[in-house]
Amino acid sequence: MSARGSQRAPRVLVVDDEADLRELLELTLLKMGLDVDSAATLAQARGLLAAPEHDYQLVLTDMRLPDGLGLELVREVSAAYKNTPIAVVTAFGSADNAVIALKAGAFDYISKPVALDQLRVMVQSALRLNAEPPAGEAPDAAQAASRLKGESAVIQALRAQIERLARSMAPIAINGESGSGKELAAREIHALSSRAGKPFIAVNCGAIPEALMEAEFFGYRKGAFTGAADERDGFFQAANGGTLMLDEVADLPLAMQVKLLRAIQERRVRKIGATAEEPVDVRIISATHKNLAQCVEQGSFRQDLFYRLNVIELSLPPLRERLDDLAVLTGAILERLGTFEHKVRLGEGVLDALRGYSFPGNVRELENILERALAFANDGVIEVADLALKGARMVEAVVPLPMPAALPPAVNEAAAPGLAPAPMPSPTPADPALAAGTAAATGTAGSPAAVVAAAAGLPPLPHLDALPSSLPDYLNQIERDIILRALAQTQFNRTQAAHLLGISFRQLRYQMQKLNIQEPEA
Repeated sequence: MSARGSQRAPRVLVVDDEADLRELLELTLLKMGLDVDSAATLAQARGLLAAPEHDYQLVLTDMRLPDGLGLELVREVSAAYKNTPIAVVTAFGSADNAVIALKAGAFDYISKPVALDQLRVMVQSALRLNAEPPAGEAPDAAQAASRLKGESAVIQALRAQIERLARSMAPIAINGESGSGKELAAREIHALSSRAGKPFIAVNCGAIPEALMEAEFFGYRKGAFTGAADERDGFFQAANGGTLMLDEVADLPLAMQVKLLRAIQERRVRKIGATAEEPVDVRIISATHKNLAQCVEQGSFRQDLFYRLNVIELSLPPLRERLDDLAVLTGAILERLGTFEHKVRLGEGVLDALRGYSFPGNVRELENILERALAFANDGVIEVADLALKGARMVEAVVPLPMPAALPPAVNEAAAPGLAPAPMPSPTPADPALAAGTAAATGTAGSPAAVVAAAAGLPPLPHLDALPSSLPDYLNQIERDIILRALAQTQFNRTQAAHLLGISFRQLRYQMQKLNIQEPEA
């Protein structure tokens, strides 16, 4: 069957063994102005796909066929005809088959009995994937700069993966640490998809009070409850035709998870106070910094919703794993922070200092650090001192604190045997000559700090001749030794010791409690 027109219409292949359903699909597509070919078996479909004169813009197949499964056709089309989207028709209630098909590469799915309005929306979305832009108009998504800045191998691979995922309508679960750019990745997927011209709605699931969740997601009718003076759409209706991002989805309460699961499966929502459901066409992208699989095991997240959302998984790398992108990222942030008259730039050594930091808050923390540093900078030049990095990992060996040549007797009394830290299993060279050479080279054998440490009954600060077996224990021991030195120097005056260490009295008290440092009895 063929649609008539002066211009060549897009061609669709329908594969279904039920003659009535196949005819219904054909008539619906023909009324949309499309050319339609039909097949009742896998063999017929393969023959039509192989014909050189046929260039299909969409393949629509049933999941069960007389000579095999539609899933086989999904895999074949996804592998051999990458620019041809394929959608599946699933039996009512067989959500698992839809998830399997989406994982295999299907563009989208529709459930029986087929709702013609949903079919038309799905077909239009598929045709937009390969549609040519209007004459004289550049394709925004293809030519616009990526929101994910960087040129490292890991970020380039991420952008390539996002470009592939954007062609599908399958739900995507984005995993990554806080501040790693999960919403930016979701917006990138939306911008590269056929839904780019439709709304993108981002929702923080952890910021909505539980009592208001249903009204916020699905909307309500006028008079549905006290205070509902007007009818209001929810997030699903606001995102209709576009993308709905569920940020921090792991924070959803279980009662809301059940309602969300039905809305995603049935693609229909019911407003509070309404008697009928209304169809919605929304692509779901979820994001969380938690391990959803672990939440399922703990019983705080429904397993069926997990499989519904986690059809395709996208993992974002933390900033510490792509430090090569620091120059690009800082440049983009400083360009935004500066003005046309007042440009912002980095001083000497600033990038090296940033590379020595672990960035537990990722790109969001980098932005915060630069914005804070700009407030302290002179003439728009950020220096290392303006960064005020706290807890930066040290690249060089730990340098002993400068100590006076002699201590008063009270200090020796303060450093009681019960107070001295436990000997640390620091790595030592097997060769005594090598150990002596190392001490001579570093200048620690007879340094004032070493003499004072010995006089005070404290071990000298360790040097990294080899890697420690337990980094947390190793760092705790170093911190304990430094605090004990400061306390011994101030005769256990904690206020003065905190001043020496550049921390507050409350911070020192907390660290003493954590490291079990106790003041000696008088």
